[in-house]
Amino acid sequence: MAILEVRNIEKHFGPTRVLEDISFSLEEGQALAIIGSSGSGKTTLLRCLNFLETPDQGTISVQGNVIFDAADPATQRESEIRKKRLHFGLVFQNFNLFPQYTALQNVTLALHLRDKGGKDREAIDRRGLELLGQMGLSDRAGHYPHQLSGGQQQRVAIARALALQPDVLCFDEPTSALDPELTGEVLKVIRGLAQQHTTMIIVTHEMAFARDVANQVIFMDGGVIVEQGPAQQVIGDPRMERTRQFLSRYAEN
Repeated sequence: MAILEVRNIEKHFGPTRVLEDISFSLEEGQALAIIGSSGSGKTTLLRCLNFLETPDQGTISVQGNVIFDAADPATQRESEIRKKRLHFGLVFQNFNLFPQYTALQNVTLALHLRDKGGKDREAIDRRGLELLGQMGLSDRAGHYPHQLSGGQQQRVAIARALALQPDVLCFDEPTSALDPELTGEVLKVIRGLAQQHTTMIIVTHEMAFARDVANQVIFMDGGVIVEQGPAQQVIGDPRMERTRQFLSRYAEN
């Protein structure tokens, strides 16, 4: 059974259609890469999955349970949406760390807020240190964001997203705000998560990375899925002319 099923998702901003009839599924332990030009709807899709945007149509199911149905207002109550966000960890393009908190505090903040009465404070901090260690940042736990490089900040953001043990970890162009020399260290972390069979959705412009790491690739254009399938097929030997044109333009750049 798929851990995530997205069916017939649509999203409009006024008269502008941003997503149309988006459907796909994701098995536990798989990595799905979403590629496409700027404005193709990739980020909006991630925001719908994290309920930062509300789809106008469609359903989202996690582990066989429908957690969102555009036709059912009961699935859209704010109290329910807050709970549903816990299924998805989102790593943003621009880190979004709290500048007043250390790396460890950024990673553990949500866990401490959930720990009413502070009974598990020490265990939570140990968990945060473990995650920072996994990111290669054991010696940066007490550093504030301004004391960290962009690559280090993004790795803190990944640790923060992992802290709540989401069903699906989502990345929105995780290297787009990084200098080229820092991109590799973040991609290395994501590659390691893939090898550990972490269930992930990665919006990326790194085509070689997507081909080598993802189990499945979706190519989006104009708010629709043009092509989806195994990574080697979609990127290496695409069936659709629009996919071939996109990859050709990307290669030229």
